[in-house]
Amino acid sequence: MKKIVIALAGNPNSGKTTLFNTLTGSRQHVGNYPGITVEKKEGFIELTDYLLHFVDLPGTYSLTAYSQEELVARNFLAQEKPDLVVDVINAGALERNLYLAVQIMELGIPLVLALNMMDEVRKKGLTINTELLSRRLKIPVVETVARQGLGKDLLIQTIIEVADSSPGSWTPLNISYGPDLDPVLQQMTKMIEQDHFLTHLYPPRWTALKYLEGDDEIRALGLKTNKRLARELELAAARIAEHCQKTLNTYPEAIVADYRYGFISSLLKDVISRDTHKERIAISDRIDKVLTHKFLGPLIMALVLYAIYKFTFSFGEIPMHWVEDLFTWMADMATRLIPPGLLQSMVVSGIIGGVGGVLSFVPLIALMFMCIAFLEDSGYMARVAYMLDRVFRIFGLHGCSVMPFIISGGIAGGCAVPGVMATRTLRSPREKLATLLTVPFMPCGAKLPIFILLVGIFFPENKATVLFLISLIAWATALIVAKLLRSTIIKGAPTPFVMELPPYRYPTLSGLLIHTWERTWQYIKKAGTVILAISILLWATMTFPRLPVEQVHKFTRHRAEIERQIQEIMAQNRESDDQNTIATIAKLKQLIAGLDAELAQKKLKYSLAGRLGTLLEPVTRWAGFDWKINISLIGGFAAKEVIISTLGTAYSLSQVQAEEPVSLADRIVQDPDWNTRRAISVILFILLYAPCLVTIVVIARETGTWRWALFSMTFNTLFAFVLATVVYQGLALLGN
Repeated sequence: MKKIVIALAGNPNSGKTTLFNTLTGSRQHVGNYPGITVEKKEGFIELTDYLLHFVDLPGTYSLTAYSQEELVARNFLAQEKPDLVVDVINAGALERNLYLAVQIMELGIPLVLALNMMDEVRKKGLTINTELLSRRLKIPVVETVARQGLGKDLLIQTIIEVADSSPGSWTPLNISYGPDLDPVLQQMTKMIEQDHFLTHLYPPRWTALKYLEGDDEIRALGLKTNKRLARELELAAARIAEHCQKTLNTYPEAIVADYRYGFISSLLKDVISRDTHKERIAISDRIDKVLTHKFLGPLIMALVLYAIYKFTFSFGEIPMHWVEDLFTWMADMATRLIPPGLLQSMVVSGIIGGVGGVLSFVPLIALMFMCIAFLEDSGYMARVAYMLDRVFRIFGLHGCSVMPFIISGGIAGGCAVPGVMATRTLRSPREKLATLLTVPFMPCGAKLPIFILLVGIFFPENKATVLFLISLIAWATALIVAKLLRSTIIKGAPTPFVMELPPYRYPTLSGLLIHTWERTWQYIKKAGTVILAISILLWATMTFPRLPVEQVHKFTRHRAEIERQIQEIMAQNRESDDQNTIATIAKLKQLIAGLDAELAQKKLKYSLAGRLGTLLEPVTRWAGFDWKINISLIGGFAAKEVIISTLGTAYSLSQVQAEEPVSLADRIVQDPDWNTRRAISVILFILLYAPCLVTIVVIARETGTWRWALFSMTFNTLFAFVLATVVYQGLALLGN
């Protein structure tokens, strides 16, 4: 069986990932590129004689290494040398999308163009002569509609034909870049060929072009390979740059881009024609007149986000209770089957109480993810970024900062880790830094369970509204803090916002299910691995050291004495139904329950976690937190999902096991120290305090220093505590 490695390239919003899902379906593997945190997706198609191995490269507009995604895409092509590249092109924006295709052709890799979204092109009254385009480019061109699976079989057939006809054959495209650059290019190419400079990776002329374009990555690599020649090439590039500036008032990179677009323009002559009888405003343009309207747009956006919360609670609450009941039943069965002792405590309180508390919210989280996938696949998410750009500029951020905010949980349910990574698209280092320091304020999927729990208890009639308000508070806080940072320690001029608005499209059911399952599975997997390990570790800190034996015996003796009194009363009044006797026995049983509860509290308070929580209580009580809440918040520094699992374990260990299993929500309701004021304070603190450990590490990687990661952890925690304290004390003064 012959293996063919195909790199799937394309601009953002070209439908590349949709085509990848259509081609490979469930036969996918997701990981990271070695040494970096950019996601690597691989998929497979197994045929009779061929195994097609697809690699979905990050979406990129070019192969010039401005961003990490562009660098990853280029390095994969140069270093891994796939058999061919399929460049997925938004056929409705052919000229701009072909810019990447031309760069790939200059690299010399066998190329197949997949003209995607052809249905939308036809709706606009456009016709593309793909046969003519194919002849001019001398490469295969296949029409596709990825979301409907149209063109899939022809594309697979074309891939096999190209791989069979040109195995390992790379023929770079040579474009003239005019009388100013061509002589220098020729001279630099000859120097590169003579010394075999980076020729194992790139064609010589392509390397020379990168020097003219000022590509930092290539220049750094050149200095490591051949310092002498690298310096000569840099000097040649500097001389021509100076010449272009003096004579043309421009620079080589701009000239290269102009000639590439000129080449593309000549390619497209007579390729695209418009049916004048069908001239009309595209449906997407008509919709945008309403959805991106200056005043109506933001209002509709707010209603859409509110509708997500309403939908989630309306349809997710019943299955959530089913999952809760399942874990309650599991805890009950474990209590019956496992003898009392440490093992039973670890299984019931540590594992089932901890992990079960997180997994109970899977139905709600899955629905939230499905709504987000719908907005992304339909093209509406790009409109959200477009509309919010006007607001973001006021606070010193860039329009492209919107997507990291949304990914982090701006529409509740995201994750700060990919949100921080998404800041790579920002060209300005200062805007990138301000964005990645504020995205952790968003209500990510890890924070949602505790919000859903407390909102369900204390605001049962307005759950969707309160959760929506939490999101608004997160956005407002992030913007205010960003303005503070941009006005003080991260000063700098803003950069202009440019973004393509993809046409609206109907999301496919398979696409929605794949995207929803991927995100939900990541949540479940985290609960079954990281959260499980942390839950057991925290259970241990809440169990050890054990209460001294003499203190336990004191409670045991007292309890035995009360039980003896009950036995004596029952023996003396065996045949009597006297109400006074019954009332006396009930009071004595209440005393036993009180003793058991007091012993459980003392055991937990004596543990390592209990001591730390109690140590912090004199400070944290200003925000309404007791020692049990302190324990859960400390666990939240590792992972925010742990907050609810730790709270469940703390309440389980500190209370007597009831005859009927009791949920965490019931335990909180029964705790007299909990009220609406405390719930609001806890929600605010969890929303805004330090990012989880993984996010801290990613911030350090993205900024290249631990200084900003530690700043984020410290500043966010202090800011959250001060705000929670002000709100808690303010509500107390108001009598709430």
